[in-house]
Amino acid sequence: MRLLVAPHNLGIGGSQVNAVDLAAAAAEAGHDVIVYGKPGPLVEQIESRGLEFAPARRLRYRPAPSRIAQLARLARRKRLDLIHAYEWPPCLDAYYGAHLLGGVPLLCTVLSMSISPYVPRSIPLVMGTLALAERAARRRPAPVWALEPPVDTGLDSPAIDGTPLRRRLGIAADSPLLVTVSRLALELKLDALLDAVDAVGELGTELPLTLLIVGEGPAGAALRTRARHVNRRLGREAVRFAGALADPRTAYAAADVVLGMGGSSLRAMAIGKPVIVQGERGFSRVFEPSRREYFLRHGLWGVGDGGPNAGRLAGQIRGLLADRERRAELARFGRETVCRRFSLQRAADLQLGIYEAVRERRSRPSWDEAAAAAARAMRLEIDNHDPRRKRARNATEAERLAAAGRPAAAPARIAVAA
Repeated sequence: MRLLVAPHNLGIGGSQVNAVDLAAAAAEAGHDVIVYGKPGPLVEQIESRGLEFAPARRLRYRPAPSRIAQLARLARRKRLDLIHAYEWPPCLDAYYGAHLLGGVPLLCTVLSMSISPYVPRSIPLVMGTLALAERAARRRPAPVWALEPPVDTGLDSPAIDGTPLRRRLGIAADSPLLVTVSRLALELKLDALLDAVDAVGELGTELPLTLLIVGEGPAGAALRTRARHVNRRLGREAVRFAGALADPRTAYAAADVVLGMGGSSLRAMAIGKPVIVQGERGFSRVFEPSRREYFLRHGLWGVGDGGPNAGRLAGQIRGLLADRERRAELARFGRETVCRRFSLQRAADLQLGIYEAVRERRSRPSWDEAAAAAARAMRLEIDNHDPRRKRARNATEAERLAAAGRPAAAPARIAVAA
């Protein structure tokens, strides 16, 4: 099979890493694979794995005429059998040329926690959780599959040694270390990161723990300001920043407990670490047997009630740090779950089966559907470039960042919660 894989970007992130891992697995299975996208940090990894890289043209608007034409030419020149796009922007770039005019089968993976209205209804979908796949299947005529983010359980394993990182940071082997690996983004991530920083502020007066934040992003400056308030109050560097690491495995391995969501939680469990899964609006839960089915159905993520969560999260952290045996049991349970359900080989086998189903389907979209999809995308683009909306959005983001940088309210009494 001649396959083109188009991640939504090539920065370091869970969706992009999954796309490259699965593309490499398809190549190892004997298929010809091209990875297409705007050049970014993952290009080195793409090329080191022997994959052909096709740089995407620059764009100003969505749908992007320059990329629509580029993908159509690539499809003809390479005689592509299938295009696999991740998220709606590259899906539309492939849809209007290579798929609509050229007849190349198209598949779209959506790993965000909602069903995008911008993916045309005739395009088969892969969703990142069973619950989202079932919702999408009820709304769309095209096939929908569930495929959770995979983990290379050979590379991400308990054999990785985190001791050198601890030594480099000056953190003793018996000093409690929390780690979170995340893009420092406003959407989906910021609330969880603030809860983590504030929880350390509450616990730091009684435990000599450290929180190591691995990642970069637009919320980085505000989070560092919030962390300085916590560190000043505690009189030590309890919250530290490592920046973005191309290979964060040693950070996971160095941790006593990992805080995270999605693919980051899965990698931590593969490496043999107990995990507290975070989400939006104050969600945090320990990954343990009683909650396994919930997370398998809804993904390693959740939505809370919007109330303050730093105290609850502090209690969850405190409970795990106080019980070494429980941490070891949860580490074994997490590793077993990932190996059984989320292994890269299992995901690669499932995805190759999906590719065959999409190729055999051979359906062509209608022009009415194409026009409706274009109208929705153009409406979004117009809204994004509306000066009034831009000012309102920028003001809201500035307000959120300013609030994130302010010190948290006085610590409340910590309640131990699972």
